[in-house]
Amino acid sequence: MEEFLDPALGQVRVFLRHDDNKPRKLKYNLGHARLLTFGGAYSNLIRAVAEAGARHGIETIGVIRGEEHLPLNPVLARAAACGMKLTYLDRATYRRKHTEEVLARLRAEWGEDVTILPEGGSNAAAVRGCAELPGEIEDDYDVICCPVGTGGTLAGIAAGLPEGKRALGFAVLKGAAFLEDEVARLQREAYGRTWRNWSIDLDHHFGGYARTTPELESFAARHGFERIYVAKMMLGIVDLARQGAFAPGTRIVAVITGQPPTLVEACGAPTGFDSGEPR
Repeated sequence: MEEFLDPALGQVRVFLRHDDNKPRKLKYNLGHARLLTFGGAYSNLIRAVAEAGARHGIETIGVIRGEEHLPLNPVLARAAACGMKLTYLDRATYRRKHTEEVLARLRAEWGEDVTILPEGGSNAAAVRGCAELPGEIEDDYDVICCPVGTGGTLAGIAAGLPEGKRALGFAVLKGAAFLEDEVARLQREAYGRTWRNWSIDLDHHFGGYARTTPELESFAARHGFERIYVAKMMLGIVDLARQGAFAPGTRIVAVITGQPPTLVEACGAPTGFDSGEPR
């Protein structure tokens, strides 16, 4: 892991762990013949599911928010090239994609046997995949930080932490207090219990999902960070260190999600929100 250096960190040390969380979320979700998921026109999950489907012989369907625009953008073109069938929901219906009415409609169209993966990919199987991350870190640390969109990555990391370590998530949504209940729910679904070794910072969303500020733009450009998720977490860590939120000498592992993307590998049997647009 490389160390991230910033004078504002003081005696806090931050190490960057590049780790694409989409393969972790999908690892235990691939034991199906047909997989349907949701996303916006620039969704990393749509791309990852399509590539995994092509690699492992799984039929995939991508339900895209909004109307079709031709030619397809590079993300959707890649998904289509991988064999994913693309369908579209108007924005009003897309907001109700979790309701039984909309889900029943999708099953009627794509088959009752279709497995539906929620937007963002966060479910119990995804939590189990993300829980494997802490065990792969060989260096000593005190805290693992990660961006939080739907809660699955944080739920899994916290579940997989060794005793005495803690996890801190940085919400990229404005008004995201609901994520605390969501992380707990995901842990219960995956393991039948919850952990108390995690928390979510709600104050470094910089205006909300896909929103930005000049400060965030400058920081992201200076360090080469993706700005929707990663830059918010990293600038949040710097800000908290400046405020004295971490004890001197604290060693932090910051999970840099999605940089670079990696192949999705299937494992075992199976057990939203990644739209790239403001909310």
